[in-house]
Amino acid sequence: MKKAFRIKISFLAFLMLFSSLQANTKFSEPDPEKDKILVYVLKNILTRGHFVVKDMNDNFSEQVFNSFIDGLDPNKRYFTQKDIKKFSKYKYEIDNQLLKDDVSFYNLVYSNFLDKIKNAESYYAELLESPFNFKKDEIIDIDYDNVPFAKNENELIDYWRKQLKLNVLSRIQDKLDKQESQIKKDKNFKKKSFKTLEKEARAEVSKNMDELYLRIEELEHEDWFSTFLNSVVGAFDPHTTYMAPRIKERFDQDMSGKLEGIGARLLKKGIYTEIFELVSGGPAWKQGDLEAGDIILEVAQGDKEPVDIVGMRLDDAIKFIKGPKGTEVRLTVKKKLDGSTKVISIIRDVVELEETFVKSTIVEKDGKKYGLIDLPRFYIDFSDANARNSAKDMEKEIERLKSENVSGLLIDLRNNGGGSLKTAIEIAGLFIEQGPVVQVKYRGQDPIVKNDVDPKMQWDGSVVVLVNELSASASEIFAAAMQDYGRAVIIGGNQTYGKGTVQSVIPINNFYPKYEKDLGAIKMTIQKFYRVNGGSTQIEGVYSDIAMPDRYSYMKFGERDLDGALVWDKVPQAKYTKTNTYENFADVVNNSKNRIASDANFKLINDYAKWLKEKQDDTTYSLNLKQFSRESKVVENASKKYANVFKYESNLSFKSPKYELPLIKKDSVLANKRKAWHKNLSKDIYVSEALNVLKDLKVKTSSEIVKN
Repeated sequence: MKKAFRIKISFLAFLMLFSSLQANTKFSEPDPEKDKILVYVLKNILTRGHFVVKDMNDNFSEQVFNSFIDGLDPNKRYFTQKDIKKFSKYKYEIDNQLLKDDVSFYNLVYSNFLDKIKNAESYYAELLESPFNFKKDEIIDIDYDNVPFAKNENELIDYWRKQLKLNVLSRIQDKLDKQESQIKKDKNFKKKSFKTLEKEARAEVSKNMDELYLRIEELEHEDWFSTFLNSVVGAFDPHTTYMAPRIKERFDQDMSGKLEGIGARLLKKGIYTEIFELVSGGPAWKQGDLEAGDIILEVAQGDKEPVDIVGMRLDDAIKFIKGPKGTEVRLTVKKKLDGSTKVISIIRDVVELEETFVKSTIVEKDGKKYGLIDLPRFYIDFSDANARNSAKDMEKEIERLKSENVSGLLIDLRNNGGGSLKTAIEIAGLFIEQGPVVQVKYRGQDPIVKNDVDPKMQWDGSVVVLVNELSASASEIFAAAMQDYGRAVIIGGNQTYGKGTVQSVIPINNFYPKYEKDLGAIKMTIQKFYRVNGGSTQIEGVYSDIAMPDRYSYMKFGERDLDGALVWDKVPQAKYTKTNTYENFADVVNNSKNRIASDANFKLINDYAKWLKEKQDDTTYSLNLKQFSRESKVVENASKKYANVFKYESNLSFKSPKYELPLIKKDSVLANKRKAWHKNLSKDIYVSEALNVLKDLKVKTSSEIVKN
C-alpha cells in the first residue's frame, strides 16, 4: 500500500485509539464537594478575568453540550440518537446549572458513558471472533464530524463492525503487499493463504483492542470531570484549559525543561511499566545498571518496604519513582537481556531534558562559517529566577558562535510552539539595540507596549529565521519583531500557526485556600498579542518573506481552523524605527523566490502537498476486499511519484561548536544525538535554502546605516 494511504489508515487507527483511550475510565466514586468547588471557582475566574466577555447563556450552554459529548465520543462509538435525545433536555440548561454549581448534566452523561464502555468490550470481542464478509459491497466514512449518531443499538454495533473491519482489512492488505514483495525477491518464499493472513490480522486487531481496554481502569472520575470542565472553559476560547494537578505538574516540567527524579522515560506495556529511554546525563544514566527495555516491578523509598507497581496506572507509578533531589529510590526490575530480577539503587537528582534547550551547530559554506541555533521552545522556570532559561542560553550560545567567527546566524524555530513571553522579548532584544518588541492588550484596555530596555545588541550581523506552520505564540512574537524591524529574513511555510493570545496559569487553590486538596490550575487567556506594526498575530500568524512549499501547504491547519478561535484585529502602531540592516534585502528575497520556483525538488514537494490535501479530503473507504485492493494500488502507484519527495543531499557538513566537543567525548548518548542531528540537517532542503539566503545577505556598515 502506498505511503500516504498508510498514513490515512494510521490516522484511522489513531482515531480509534483516541476514542478508546478516552474511554479508559476507572469506576471510582466522584467527589461532589470538589466538583462543585471547581465549578464555582472556574466560572468566577472566567467571567471576571478572561480576555473575552462572554455571557453564560443558551448559546454557551449549547457549545458546552456539544463539546462534552464530542469529547467523550468523537468517533460515534458509544452514544445513540436515543442517548443524545435524553441528554438534550439539558442542552440549554447547562448555563443555569453552572450558575447554581449544579453538575446534573455531567452526572447524567457520565453515568451513561460508564455503561456504554462496558458494552463496548463485548461488541469488539464478539465481532472479532469470526471473519468479516469481504465480498460485500459497502463503504465506511471516517469523517466522524459529519457522521450522525447511530439510530439505535443495532446500528451502533454496525458502526463498530465497519470500523473493526476496516482495521482488519488494512492489515490484510499490508500483509498481501509484503508477501507479494517477498515473492519477487525469493521465488522459494512460502506464500500464506488468505485465510491465514485474515486470521493473523484479526488476532492483531483483537490484541490491540484488548491492550487498550486493559487501560480502562486507568483514568478516574477526576479525568472525566476534567473533560467536562474543559468543555466549559473551552467555550471561552480554544486555549483556555483546566489542568488537573498531574497535568499542571507536566506543564511546569515542560516549561522549565527539568524535573527531579531518576532521568528515565517510561511507557506502559500491558500491565507493566517499562524503561523506554534514559535521559543523557541523568541519575539512572550515570548509575549505569538500568537499561531501555527493563521492566520495573517494585519501587521502594530508600530502605522502606517496596510497593508493587505491576498493573498500576503509569501516572501513579511515576509518582513513586520520582522524588526530591538527594533521596534514594530502589527499583526491582526484570532485566531485558536475561530476564533476571535485580534491585537497582538510584539517588535522585535534578534532570535536565536536553532536547528542550537551545543547541547550535556550525556549517561552512563557500569559505565562510555560519551558525545555526535550534530553539525548541521559549522555556523558563517560573519558580527559580536563577535557573537557566531560553534567553540566557540564547545569549550564551551567540557568544560561543561569535568566538568562532561565524558570518551569520540561522535561527530555527520550526515546530516551536512558544512558551514564555518574557524570554521571547529578551531574545528579540539580543538582535536590536532597544525598543518595543510586542504589544499586549487586556480586555477593555488600551494596548501595553513591551520593550527591550537593554541598549546592547548581542548580534548585529545577518539573521535568517526559519519557521513553519507549527511555529506558534512566542515564536511568532520573535519572528514578527524581526520582520517588523527589518532585522531578519523570515523563511519557511506560507504563514506560522497564528496563536496570538497570552495565557496565565492560575492555581485554583489561590481562590479557595481553605480547601486542602490540590484543585489543579486554569490556563486562561488574559491578553492578545499585537505586533509593533499594530497587527495581531492571531489567526494570521506571521507571513514568511520567503515561502517554501511543505507538506502542510494546503492542509487545514493552524489557529484559523480551531472552533471558537478569537478574531484578528489591530491596534495603533508602536513607535519604533526599522534597523535598515541590509543593503540587498529585496534582491535576496526575490532571488530566493526564483530559486524555489524553478527548483525541481520544491516543485515536487508542492505537488505532494496538493496530493496529500486530496487524500485528506477523501474520507470514504470500500470494505470490499477487491475494491479496497484496487483503490490501494491506484493510490500506491500515484504515491511512487513522491517516494523520494524529501530525499535531498546538500553536501554541507555540520559540526558542534568547540565548547561542546569535550562533552560529546564523555557522553556517547549526546554524541549520537548530535551525529543524527547533523546528518538530518545535511539532508534538510529548507535549511539548505535558508543558508543560501543567509550567505547572500549583505549587512550595511555602521556609517551606511547612520547615513540612511
